[in-house]
Amino acid sequence: MQLILISGLSGSGKSVTLRALEDSGYYCVDNLPATMLTEALNLYADFGYDHIAISVDTRSGPSLGALPDEMRKLREKGADVRLLFLESQEDTLVKRFSETRRRHPLSSPGLTVKECITLERELLADIQELGTRIDTSDMSANTLRNWVKTLVEADTGRLTLVIQSFGFKHGVPLDADFVFDVRCLPNPYYDRELRPLTGHDQPIIEFFLKCPDVAEMIDDIDSIVGKWLPRFNQEGRSYLTVAIGCTGGQHRSVYIARTLAERYAGKRVLVRHRQLDSLP
Repeated sequence: MQLILISGLSGSGKSVTLRALEDSGYYCVDNLPATMLTEALNLYADFGYDHIAISVDTRSGPSLGALPDEMRKLREKGADVRLLFLESQEDTLVKRFSETRRRHPLSSPGLTVKECITLERELLADIQELGTRIDTSDMSANTLRNWVKTLVEADTGRLTLVIQSFGFKHGVPLDADFVFDVRCLPNPYYDRELRPLTGHDQPIIEFFLKCPDVAEMIDDIDSIVGKWLPRFNQEGRSYLTVAIGCTGGQHRSVYIARTLAERYAGKRVLVRHRQLDSLP
């Protein structure tokens, strides 16, 4: 049986994620107390369901603290249990609650939305370390749906290396394990002909191929990732996210992320370009 648990901050896209998994053939349950996981899975197994997705978050109250132990018990019984933890930058969450006019699940007299978000982060602090973190700050609903489907289709028997480009001016990704700053490298943005292009375009590729510093930076990042990748694998991690950042997330970080991914072509690699993916 495969169980995908969905947790994270309110407003970060848990409902979108659950619907994406339902569209992929999972039997989905929203807001189940963690203490009922084993009982629920036994029931679903009797009905022939073998792909289950369950949302477990702060709405469950005190039972949320039982989640780590429940996950361990289910794995000991042979279940393939994975956790997707969704989060977003505070200003993004505040904007989403303002636009939808929804009440925060932890709202109470005297608490602002920002204070509710801070409280929820504290309550979920231990949970976020149990699985794969997804920063949805710059994701559209459609991008999130596609990204979730890609993640859950990954081979659970091997560590998946996620290489992500981003722009520092849009904030550092919350889900990164390693962050590399490549803003010190030559920037094609200052060439008017190259400015509208991206790190995928041949003129940009040729621009960077002429820069020894770019090749040296890629070698150094490759050396660090290659050295520590086996250690993360030994610890049973399912995903390792390496974020490459430049100013806008359009040229340098995109080129380096895709070039680095090519070096790990024999491994399980997923590539995401945060700023390019967020474009309409």
